[in-house]
Amino acid sequence: MRKIWGLAVLSAIHSTAFANTNIVTAQCKDYMQPENWKPLASLPKHAIDIVADDLELQGTDSAEFSGNVVINTETMSLEARRALIDKKEGLLSASGPLLYRDQFTKVHSNGLFADLNANTVSLLGAEYELTDQQGRGGAEKLHASGSKISLDNSSFTTCPADDPFWSIEASSIVLSREDGWGETYNTVFKIMDTPIIYLPYFTFPIDDRRKSGLLTPTISSSNKFGLELITPYYLNLAPNYDATLTPRYMANKGFQLITEFRYLTEQHQGKIGVEYLSKDDSEPQLDDRYLVHWQQKSYLSDKWRAFVDVTNVSDDNYLTDLTSEYANETDTQLYRTGSLSYLGDDWLVDLKLQDFEVLGDHRESYTALPQISFRTRDSYELVGLDWDFEGEFAYFQNDTLAISEASRLHLEPRVSFSRSDYAWSFTSEARLLHTRYEQNIDAPDTDYEESVTRTLPSLRVHGQLNFERSTEFFFEQGTQTLEPQIQYLYTPHREQSQIGWYDTAKLQDDFIGLFRARRYSGYDRIAEANQFTVGATTRVFDSSNVERFNFSAGQIIYLESSVKPSEQLFTDDTNYNALFAAESMLHWHKRWYLSGGVQYDVDSKELVQSHFTLDYKGDNKQLVQLNHRYVNDVSDYEIDQVGLFTSLPIDDNWQFVASYHRDMTANRSVESFVGVQYQSCCWAIQVTANRQIETNLNQTLTNDEAVFDSGFSLKFVLTGLGSQSSGDASKLLQQGIFGYRRPYFLNK
Repeated sequence: MRKIWGLAVLSAIHSTAFANTNIVTAQCKDYMQPENWKPLASLPKHAIDIVADDLELQGTDSAEFSGNVVINTETMSLEARRALIDKKEGLLSASGPLLYRDQFTKVHSNGLFADLNANTVSLLGAEYELTDQQGRGGAEKLHASGSKISLDNSSFTTCPADDPFWSIEASSIVLSREDGWGETYNTVFKIMDTPIIYLPYFTFPIDDRRKSGLLTPTISSSNKFGLELITPYYLNLAPNYDATLTPRYMANKGFQLITEFRYLTEQHQGKIGVEYLSKDDSEPQLDDRYLVHWQQKSYLSDKWRAFVDVTNVSDDNYLTDLTSEYANETDTQLYRTGSLSYLGDDWLVDLKLQDFEVLGDHRESYTALPQISFRTRDSYELVGLDWDFEGEFAYFQNDTLAISEASRLHLEPRVSFSRSDYAWSFTSEARLLHTRYEQNIDAPDTDYEESVTRTLPSLRVHGQLNFERSTEFFFEQGTQTLEPQIQYLYTPHREQSQIGWYDTAKLQDDFIGLFRARRYSGYDRIAEANQFTVGATTRVFDSSNVERFNFSAGQIIYLESSVKPSEQLFTDDTNYNALFAAESMLHWHKRWYLSGGVQYDVDSKELVQSHFTLDYKGDNKQLVQLNHRYVNDVSDYEIDQVGLFTSLPIDDNWQFVASYHRDMTANRSVESFVGVQYQSCCWAIQVTANRQIETNLNQTLTNDEAVFDSGFSLKFVLTGLGSQSSGDASKLLQQGIFGYRRPYFLNK
């Protein structure tokens, strides 16, 4: 028979201790995690639906149901042999075997008792499964009250098998949805039913909220470090700041402590990292070795921003010897800067303090203390022309160079005329570049002068046409565009050898760079120009307006021999004339992406540089990338390297990753990496091995003297007990000197 009682809802007795953690993999759901429970769709609000073979009323307030009893409320369902409900006292008891289900749990039990007024429920001889996340186990008694579940003489695991790979057994387990964590008392941790360790008290997460605890340790071995053990410990200090303490033991070097503190306020966010090694056993001549890193972004108001990024190391070879996540081990300079920006209605102003720590035997750099740049926010229209203005004041200092101090004031007004439509665009602009230097010269017999004023105009005219047509050549209902463009650039000659070299560098000569108005960043060198640049881009779009192909090519045509880069000789770097640049992209399938570019000196018939990348990203974490890079002169070295990245699934649980880079000029490998990952519902393991060339910033090695470091790493994760495996072994490819970079168009 069926009976609906208008009692208070049993919402308080269901186990609300679990929040959605979204950590269950697809294969785990198929054979472990039960389906989420749903209430009866036809159940009236604040009602209980009861179905049973027999009903015996005990007065007006109580009833006993027996034989295939099924009870449903808005928040739970119960299947039992017998149930007794006392409406007056608000009590519910049931005997089993019974099945209790709610939004978060599925429990097989021998008996149930619930106090509806106290909002509690107790289940005896419980075998439970979690429906909103991984987790199951048994308990002599399961007690739910509000947002907590208490388990007496219980077990817990995230493994699906009857014989789990790992489990914990404890005299008491408390699971709190409000806190997002579980607590265990008198705990025995088992692997393959073998006791491993006893812990009087232990905590673990039941959702993705943060709490202090040990993160996944890493064990590795290499020629450089020997046996290495990294055991990070996370400290959840407050909702808006936390810290991580990472002891790092290296058999060949000693004990290092790595710390990181992160903070977040309404106006500031940042992190402070400190790494310290008191004594390096492999470098006994060195004192304490350390790294300090501070990065902060500040939003002071709608118009004011601030930024700090500082990294400092104890010695030049710190990064190559010890590595760090705050800088790359091949870096030759550490960038240190602090800036304050003003975003006004009329002006944009940046105040910057900038310094470099030079690592190894490389050219010293100047500090900029300060560097103030300013420009108009928008152009002002007058007599049909757009007028704007920019400028900069900078003070440079380095006591070890020929010019120990210098100040630079640069003022640059600009007037322009622009028109554009769908099919064309035209821009003409004229600039006046005025720069004043005051230089403190310490070295005798130089061309430098204490006071230098340089003023010169610059003219740029640029035009572009946009053609479009329908095409069926590549795709049905496709569209092809053709965008030819031409630019004329004129800047007269000015003698600049009397000016120091402070913060100026040569810009990239790729296709986009051909159409720049300047050849150098900064203001210390302004290249003479009297040249045309011609180029064109063609693109192909499919019927969904997705760009599938493009090709761009352009070349600079110098109208005078004196304006060729090889004639100006601003630096000792190789200069190329009549530069031709091209680049292309082919994205013919959502899984395939091909890109490349080339720069070629037409005068000398010499390839300057080129790059090529072929990517495939398939279903189920399949990834393959082949790349090649060539540069004919980088600090008097030729770079000719080929690289391969791959990440391939072996089956649902196993994944293989590898990368390989080879120096074709030296005919040797530069870096090789291989790894495998196993991941199941309840545990994961990553095993990797690598071999890469070592960098020593204090000496230059020949090809025959190159030293390689080989290493091995092991990472083990128990799902549900702290750190979780990423589940994406391809992230391993981001390690090493050459990290994998996903193409922009490959989003899936």
